[in-house]
Amino acid sequence: MAQFNQLSAQNAEPLDSVELSLITCSPHEEVYSLYGHTAIRLVDHRSGRDLTFNYGVFNFKAPHFVLRFVFGKTDYELGILPTGMFCDYYQQWGSEVAEQVLNLTAEEKALLLHALGVNLKPENRVYRYNFFYDNCSTRPRDIITRNIVGRVVFEERPDYAPSYRAMIHEMDKHHPWAAFGNDLLLGVRADFSTTRPQQEFLPMNLKYDFDHAQIVSPDGTARPLVKQRRVLVEAGVQVVESDFPLDPLPCALLLLAFFLVVMAVEWKRHTCMVWVDAVTMCVSGLLGCVFAIMFFSEHPATSTNLQAILFNPVHLFYIPSVVKRNFNTRYWNVLLAMIVLFLLGSIWQDYAEGMEILALCLLSRYLSHKRNDK
Repeated sequence: MAQFNQLSAQNAEPLDSVELSLITCSPHEEVYSLYGHTAIRLVDHRSGRDLTFNYGVFNFKAPHFVLRFVFGKTDYELGILPTGMFCDYYQQWGSEVAEQVLNLTAEEKALLLHALGVNLKPENRVYRYNFFYDNCSTRPRDIITRNIVGRVVFEERPDYAPSYRAMIHEMDKHHPWAAFGNDLLLGVRADFSTTRPQQEFLPMNLKYDFDHAQIVSPDGTARPLVKQRRVLVEAGVQVVESDFPLDPLPCALLLLAFFLVVMAVEWKRHTCMVWVDAVTMCVSGLLGCVFAIMFFSEHPATSTNLQAILFNPVHLFYIPSVVKRNFNTRYWNVLLAMIVLFLLGSIWQDYAEGMEILALCLLSRYLSHKRNDK
């Protein structure tokens, strides 16, 4: 830290020996790294200093970390460490570490170094992390582009406007349960088309955009934002860790098969297994409580979740009347209405894999009771 402060305090002229780069790390198998990572590298060829500025530092051991993450109150911070240590970590996981040397003037280097120094101050280094809008990819982008003399002009891709959900699916396609968990919590806003700046929450998208960007100076002259590309760590062999043996869809189909067998038995015996209803309603209601909690989360794409139409706390309130075999309870009509609205909602929101099948499981309970109520 002291060495960096000494460097950032230098005047602009000696900065000819300084290189500033954007570093992009390819994904590896840890859940928090399925989407890659971005950092800023500082190399002073005169002094031999080689440092990496990492906006992705967090503490799993912080009090109530999981609860704070659910509510979108996760704090990350800017850390600084030798580039060799940074690269060693990703080499162990088989990730590629690519470098894009920025085509900066001495003045722009001085401005960026000063901004990084300000960010490193204890009162500034911690920030409220947001996966889509303010993360370890958007932070390096913003501090770089804001310290350019002139402006950075990016190449737009009008034919490329995926949703947040589609981009996440591309990154976690080998981890169906991670994808299921994301889709379970993300609401309808995650299915809207995105703009080029929004797509840069993913490091690989930011890397592509930097490669195709120009710096336009106040006098109108243009130069590439990136002047040189290097690979600091070659991609190694990654072992894809297996999730649960069955994907979400087969699990949902097995559950549906169970409910259909139960319904067939009930129709044959002209009875209803209320314990099946009690367990189903309890699980549906508790899942609904999770959706209700996420409504108050600071994560911007979780509040409007149409899956909460079907899975909500209402199920819990009707458990006593169903268990008491009160066949006149309104629950079954309410359930049918929720199922219909839920299935209509799939027009606007891409539900987690197998959720429509779970709706059919609940529909089987409705059909079983309606038949036996007659």
